[in-house]
Order: sequence, then structure tokens, then C-alpha cells
Amino acid sequence: MGQSMLMDASKKLAPYRSRIIGSGAYVPPLVVQNEELTALVETSDEWISQRSGIKQRRLVDIPLPSLKGQVPTMEAHGGQTGTADMAEKAARLALEAAGLTAMDLDLIVVGTVTPDLPLPSCAIILQEKLGAKNAFAFDVLAACAGSAYAMSVADKFIASGAAKRALIIGGETLSRITNWKDRGTCVLFGDGAGALILEAVDNEDDNTKPGIIDIDLYSDGTTWQHIWIPAGGSRKPITAEDIAEGQDRLIMNGREVYKFAVRALTEAAQKVLADNGYTNDDVSLVCAHQANMRIIEAVADRTKIPIDRFVINIDKFGNTSSASLPITVDEGRRSGRLKSGDLVLMMAIGAGMTWSAGLYRA
Repeated sequence: MGQSMLMDASKKLAPYRSRIIGSGAYVPPLVVQNEELTALVETSDEWISQRSGIKQRRLVDIPLPSLKGQVPTMEAHGGQTGTADMAEKAARLALEAAGLTAMDLDLIVVGTVTPDLPLPSCAIILQEKLGAKNAFAFDVLAACAGSAYAMSVADKFIASGAAKRALIIGGETLSRITNWKDRGTCVLFGDGAGALILEAVDNEDDNTKPGIIDIDLYSDGTTWQHIWIPAGGSRKPITAEDIAEGQDRLIMNGREVYKFAVRALTEAAQKVLADNGYTNDDVSLVCAHQANMRIIEAVADRTKIPIDRFVINIDKFGNTSSASLPITVDEGRRSGRLKSGDLVLMMAIGAGMTWSAGLYRA
């Protein structure tokens, strides 16, 4: 089959492309500064800032008596804030920005590692909260890359014509799975949710037109023990001893994660640009997962994309896992930094290891 015939077949398989028409973000009102964590572990503002770039984070809860009275709760399952509560707030902001109602949605995909319940999915609970009766809904689990995976999945549904409008959520209540006795991890994470609305537009096979150009997904199962939670699954149901030993909480090999993340994100960014005929000079804005400022700076240096083209908010929110990418995109849109016609590079990496790089024309 000739190249022209292959291109024609490709167009027939993808009559549409996905355009972001709305975004929203929500973080809890409780602000926890670096200094306040010194009551939990041996650390300091200087130690945290130098190693991560984080100054504060937003949490739904924290095991710190001096802050207990400041923790607001929502009316939810069990009376505490869950991931679906935050996802609902972000989703409603995104719907408002798009000029839509929940009834206009065909699809809801939630990326999360902290669903409200083991069963059913967070997306199903969110669907009920929104009243999105016309949508089908499900979760994806790709840790910090969850929203990028969710976006790619939704884009495929839209490209094929199986869905017209999709709600993409990255939402995490990481304070529930953080080991507050481990200073290497407890200083890093925050809670929050980000939402994007994707809508089908005709695919004119013209990458100067608004829409998702390409999203590459990756995983490497040989690295799964870089970030993991030992107990709580079918392999190892939780026992009282596990809880006492913190085996129901996140464990991370920070050194290995850093090395892997810098290499993987750099290579993925360079590949998605080259595959689509672009260079680093063509990138107007970078919306990247806010894992660690040192990782962001290293990737900026290796890709030769100036750091001032990156949307940075890790200092305010910490690492919010799957929520990070859509929160960053929303900040770019609402601040005016993401302008019509911009070529936007999106990147995320998380446990698994899983990672992604994509291009979007605003």
C-alpha cells in the first residue's frame, strides 16, 4: 500500500481531533507551610525548598494537632473530603468555562490512585455528583501520569467519533496515603484536582489548527518498586501490623525516581517534537507534572527549552500527582500565558513507572 493510501486510511480512522474548551482546578483551603512540618519530622524550610522547590502545599487533613482546628470537612461519604468532592469542584469550574452542563458530557475519565472507595470507581461517584446522566465513566491508574493517560484515552474516543465531549480529571487525596513519619516523602505531596473538557472538532490534518496533535504513552514495569504501597491489595491485604509499620503508605526511592524521570521525560519530549516536525524552539509553553523543581529544571536544561516557558506552581501546591498536569494547564489558561496558536508541550511521569509527552495547539 502506498504512502498516500496509508494517509487516507489514517484520516478515515480519525475524523476528529480533540480541543480543550474548558479547564478548572480545586485545592483544599488548608495551607501547610514547610515550617509546620517540623512538628512531624526532622526537617526545615531550607531542606525542603532546596530539594524540591516546595514552600507549601494544600491538604484536606494532616495529623498535626496544632492544625486540626483549621481542617474543613465536606459532607461526603464518611463525612470527610474525598477525591470525588474535589474533582466535582474542578469539574464544575471547567464546565462553566466551556459553557456546558454536565448533561452535555459523553465521557468521564478520572486519573487517580486515591479513589473515594475501593469499589466503585471515582469516576462513577463523580458522575452521580455532577448528574452527568448521558456519560459513561471509568478510572485509569497511572499515578502521576494518570491525567495524561486519561487525556490520551479520551482523545482516542473522540478521534473515532465514539464521544463528542469528555471530562478529564486528575484528582488525588495524597494526604491519606502519605507516611507522615517519613521525611523523604511527607514533605512532597499535596491534595487537589484538575479538570479539562475535550470537545471534538473536525480533523483537517493541519497542526496549525487548535487541538491535540499527539500524545505518547510509556511504561516500564521493571521499575515498579521505585514508588509503591506494599499492603492493601489482593496480594497483601492490610493487617494491623502493616498499619503499624506504615506498609499501607507510599514508599519511594527518590534517587532512582529522579534519575529515571529526567531521562524519560527528556527523551519523550524530544521524540514527540521530532515525530511531528517540531524543535524545542517551536514550543511556546510547557505544562509539566510538578513532581520536583530539580526534575523540571533538569528537563528544561536537557531539552534546551528555557525554564521561563514552563508553568511552575510546585512551590504553592507541592506534588499533587495526577491532578498536577490539569491544574498546571488551567493555570496557564486562566493566567493568559496559554495563548491562541501556542504550541504546548505536556509532560507527566509517575509510579509504574508510567510517563507521557504530548503536543497541543491552543
